[in-house]
Amino acid sequence: MTVAGDRAPGGEDAEQATRLQRARIARDLTAAVSGVPPDAMPDALCRACVALLPDVSGLSASLAGPDEGAGVVLFASDEVASLLAEMQFTLGEGPSAQALRLRAPVLAPDLTRGPDAGRWPLFAVQAVKAGVEAAFSVPLPGAAGPLGTLDLYRDTAGGMGDGQLRTALLVADALTLAVSVLDRASVDTSDVVTWLQSAESDREEIHQATGMIMVQLGVSAEEALLRLRARAFAQGTTATHVARAVIDGTTDIRHD
Repeated sequence: MTVAGDRAPGGEDAEQATRLQRARIARDLTAAVSGVPPDAMPDALCRACVALLPDVSGLSASLAGPDEGAGVVLFASDEVASLLAEMQFTLGEGPSAQALRLRAPVLAPDLTRGPDAGRWPLFAVQAVKAGVEAAFSVPLPGAAGPLGTLDLYRDTAGGMGDGQLRTALLVADALTLAVSVLDRASVDTSDVVTWLQSAESDREEIHQATGMIMVQLGVSAEEALLRLRARAFAQGTTATHVARAVIDGTTDIRHD
């Protein structure tokens, strides 16, 4: 199911409740990173998001890259959430990519069967194998389009209620603001790197490996990335793992 936006009931009482909830979420995220060093901010934000969204089994947040299917994983609450984020990058399909295209939340309450299982056949199979039966993706809103996505999963099938979805949307709004402010604040700090740099390092490895494959095979960047993803899928591993192997010379894509 794809949802175009907040479905909170109308009326002044509902609007007031939403404003209060928005303020509380913003306050919680601000408190979570207050006094935290830059390299610890992603984990601090992750813990705050987990506390705000207790009805899901795990979550991650990613920033979208300039090319479809590319991005930076800011944080993940556990290994399964991290695997789901990386899996979508590797496979080039899943709720996150669709949420970015539609600029709207994408909800898949049952990946084990029915329409949700058929929407992204590769992702659904791998997600269920990892113990995930429901996945949801909410865009991080930006002026020119989504900056990325907040991705949630459950280990049992089931949808999100209107209240749960509203909370996820408000968390995504507050997270977008936190990311923007923190990243701008870190730019002028000469003695520390931006807090996003550690998350970006994995994607730098993928970009470096893609460049190496381009040179080795004489192909475009798009085809080089496709071949890297194909190798990852064939080996049952992640694109980052294959990229590292290409860089250190233990994997040669030319033999595919």
